[in-house]
This record gives sequence, structure tokens and C-alpha cells, in this order.
Amino acid sequence: MPSASPYRIRVATPTDVPALRSLIELSVRELQKHDYNPAQIEGALGHALGLDTQLVADQTYFIAEPADEPKTFAGCGGWSFRNTLFGSDHGPHRIALPLDPYIDAAKIRAIFVHPRFARRGLGTLILHHCEQAAVQAGFHRFEMGSTLTGVPLYALRGYCEIGRVDVPLPNGEVLPILRMSKSL
Repeated sequence: MPSASPYRIRVATPTDVPALRSLIELSVRELQKHDYNPAQIEGALGHALGLDTQLVADQTYFIAEPADEPKTFAGCGGWSFRNTLFGSDHGPHRIALPLDPYIDAAKIRAIFVHPRFARRGLGTLILHHCEQAAVQAGFHRFEMGSTLTGVPLYALRGYCEIGRVDVPLPNGEVLPILRMSKSL
């Protein structure tokens, strides 16, 4: 008999936004410090890396809470039926146009895990939940802009690199992001 998941995944709401921003900042500062230098991290937070509240409004952004610690944000992530590949509300390359599930790839967006819950399968769980939600909306292909930190996880889950985007940051630094895709 399968055991119950140690996490509950729910749709994020506007009241969750401040806590989500805090989780994302902590995750980036702690888990991405081996792939990006401090100046890149500072320049990227709230720009290339951060919360896109359009996903919250679209109800396609999710929060993972430990089953035994309700209200604790262990991780978050989402998907989008819009054309924006990555970035926060103030990020680059924002294109709010809707995608056509018959010809376009759903965008997997902004998966972050609290450092206390890292390397326990939570990123995989959130990714799978996002893919399933996108499939229910009619999509059969996925695309993302991955940080260097996320590439090993996504490669293990069937995503292939299709390009690189060097994102100019407001502080003059550049953040490398890898475009990755997967088809069912």
C-alpha cells in the first residue's frame, strides 16, 4: 500500500505573496551560492529570479507544505499558459500573451525549495505537480528557463537543454539561464 506524501500541495493565493518572496530569496541565497557569485544573486533577486504574481492570479502557482507542519512553506513552483519563460514581476522578457496548447509548450516557472527541505525529492514533487496541471490544461510539451542549480534535477526528469540566455541584471552582472524542454 503506497504511503501518503509527506507534503500537501495547494494553489498559492495573493495573501501568500510576502511569504513566497521570502522563501524564494532564502532559497536563492542558500541553494544557488555555489553556481552564482554574490553580485549575480543580488542582481537577480526580484528581477530574473523571483515571484511572478501573474502566476498567482492565474492560479497556476503552488505551495508545498509539510503534512506535519501546515502553514510552513517548504517549496513553491508553477507553470504558465502565458509566453513569459522566466523572471519576476520586474523581470525581463515578459510576454503575457496566452499560449496555444496544441502548438506551444507550457512554461514551467519558478520552482524554489526552502534549504531546510532541500534534497528530499520536493523539487521533483513540485515539478511533477506542475506538469500534471499543464497536461490537464491540454499541454503536452514543457519549456523552462533553468538556473544552473536546477539543471541536474531537470535533466534527470527528462528535460533537454535547447539554448542559453545570458540575462543582463540591473547591477551590471549577467545571469546565465539555460532553456530546457521536454515532450510527453
